[in-house]
Amino acid sequence: MANRRTISILGTPIDVLDWETAIVRINAWAEAHESRYVCICNVHSVVTTRHDPVFGQAVEDADMATPDGEPVAWMLRRFGVPRQRRINGPDLMWRYCAQAATKGESIYLYGGSPETLQILEQQLAKNFPGLQIAGTWSPPFRALTEDEDEGDVARINASGAGTVWVSLGCPKQEKWMAEHRGRIKAVMIGVGAAFDYHAGTTPRAPLWMQRSGLEWLYRLLSEPRRLWRRYLVTNTLFIFLATRQLLFRRR
Repeated sequence: MANRRTISILGTPIDVLDWETAIVRINAWAEAHESRYVCICNVHSVVTTRHDPVFGQAVEDADMATPDGEPVAWMLRRFGVPRQRRINGPDLMWRYCAQAATKGESIYLYGGSPETLQILEQQLAKNFPGLQIAGTWSPPFRALTEDEDEGDVARINASGAGTVWVSLGCPKQEKWMAEHRGRIKAVMIGVGAAFDYHAGTTPRAPLWMQRSGLEWLYRLLSEPRRLWRRYLVTNTLFIFLATRQLLFRRR
């Protein structure tokens, strides 16, 4: 890809880019209906690529991998990108929808529960009156049959959407996008819990915690029983591996 620059963080290629570059690049692909996909990479994602080969390959093959999570952005700054900021899923979706509303570009929402999608549609319509939502779909949590999958692909392509916002959770959404590149004629962006945040069904961390790189702590305190192991293991591994990478770089 012309003008694309990535830096390896613990072996995962992460794009060096700002908000404007990310949105302009996605928009150009969307207008041409190119089959592309974007991964939003936080600490958990970067560490998981080392232990899940299929997921790791999906992230490596992505057309864009943004530095979600302050620690990932901090690593890019340590590697010579002093102004790098985190490009996270919820904010990327919100900013992109604001632009799409002014350009008449349609979007598709794939994932989440039917209830969340209904509320999300209302919230997007309220905040971006010109936004065209070409369709929504809440797939079952189980693995899809071949016919169900073909139906989803046909439904998305028939909608004419330029972007497909995918909320299936990590690593499922990244694997799904990798499997559907070349089949879905749109840009797929995996945004995790963004649907729930924007619908208001799941509270998001206060802005000061987001800006301080403490959004993970807010999520942990909100769901300690479900998330304590994930953050204990992945955060510890990230600190260890990141320290090792920085030490080897100095040598």
